[in-house]
Amino acid sequence: MPRPQRTSSTRQWVWIGVVGALVVAVVVAVSVVLPHAGDRPVAHRRSVAEAWPGGLARQPSTANQARWHETAARKAGRASTADRLAVIADQPIATWLTSSSVPETVATVRSVLASAREQRKTPVFVLYAIPGRDCGHWSRGGTAEDAYLPWVRAVVRALAGSHAVVLVEPDSIAQIAVCERLRDTRLPLLRKAVAALTGHGLTVYLDGGNENRVPVATMADWLRRAGVDRVQGFATNVSNFYRVDQERAYADELADAIGGDPHFVIDVSRNGRGWRGDWCNPGGAGLGQLPHVTLGTTRLDALLWVKTPGLSDGSCNGGPAAGQWWESYALALVANRKRG
Repeated sequence: MPRPQRTSSTRQWVWIGVVGALVVAVVVAVSVVLPHAGDRPVAHRRSVAEAWPGGLARQPSTANQARWHETAARKAGRASTADRLAVIADQPIATWLTSSSVPETVATVRSVLASAREQRKTPVFVLYAIPGRDCGHWSRGGTAEDAYLPWVRAVVRALAGSHAVVLVEPDSIAQIAVCERLRDTRLPLLRKAVAALTGHGLTVYLDGGNENRVPVATMADWLRRAGVDRVQGFATNVSNFYRVDQERAYADELADAIGGDPHFVIDVSRNGRGWRGDWCNPGGAGLGQLPHVTLGTTRLDALLWVKTPGLSDGSCNGGPAAGQWWESYALALVANRKRG
C-alpha cells in the first residue's frame, strides 16, 4: 500500500502539536520551580481605617508603668513629679509581651484588650520573647527554642478577632548582622511566627531596624524571608532615637526594595531631640511627637510610642537593668520633649 503524502495542512497540524507539547512542558517545569498559590504572598495591606479602628488605645493602669509611678508619686505628695510623669502616662503606649509564661502573658493580653474595647480603640502589642533575645546582651532572655511557637500561638488565640496591632520582635532581624549564631535559625522561626499570626484579624508588622544599621538591600531580603509579604509591613526606630524625617526616608527606601508596597510605622517615643550618639540611655534625649495614626495617604500608617519612656535600655550610662523604671531619665525625657 502506498504511503500517504503529507500535505502542507498536515505539516501545520504537526507543528501545532509540537508547539503545544513544548508549552505544556514549560508550564509543568515552571510549576515545579514556582511556589504553589497557597505558598505565595497573601497579605491584604489594609487602609489606616481598617488597620487602626478608633485610633490608639491607652493602656489600663495595670499595664501602664508610667501611670503606676505617677500614682505612687502623687500619693507620696510629690505633685510636681506626678504631673510630669503624667505627660508620659496619659499617652497610648504599646504593651510589651516579654514573659515566657503563657498564663501571665495571656492575662496581660486580656486585660489590655478589655480596656481597649471599653475605649473602642486599637491596642498595640509587642512580641518580645524570641529565643536568644538581644543575643544575650542587656535585654537577654526569651523562651526556650521549642517553646516559642507554642507561646506565639497562645498569644494569637488570646488576640484572635480583636483587630489588635502586633509588632513582632524588635531587633530580631537587624541583630542577625552582628550575632552569627542567629543566621540559620532566626528567619525561618519568624516566618513560622508570621504564619501563626496571619488570618486572625490582626494587623502585623515585622521589625525593620532603623537607618545606619543594616544595608537596605540586606534588610529587604531578610524581611522577605521572614514573611513580610504576608503582613501589613514593618516597624522602624523601635527603642531608638532617629528623627521622623530620617526614619521615613529610610522606611520608604526599604519598602521600595522589598516590593509589593508594604506599609510601616515609626517609634517616636524618644526621638524628640534626634540621634544622641548612642542607642543605650543617651543623655539629652526627649519625648517625640504625640503618638497618632496618619491620614492614610502614604505608606506611613502611624507614629507610635513603642518603647515606654522611662524604662531603661540596660545597665549603661548609669541606668538600671533593661526594662526597669528609671525616674530621673523619665523626667529628663519630659523636660527635653519635642513641643508643637
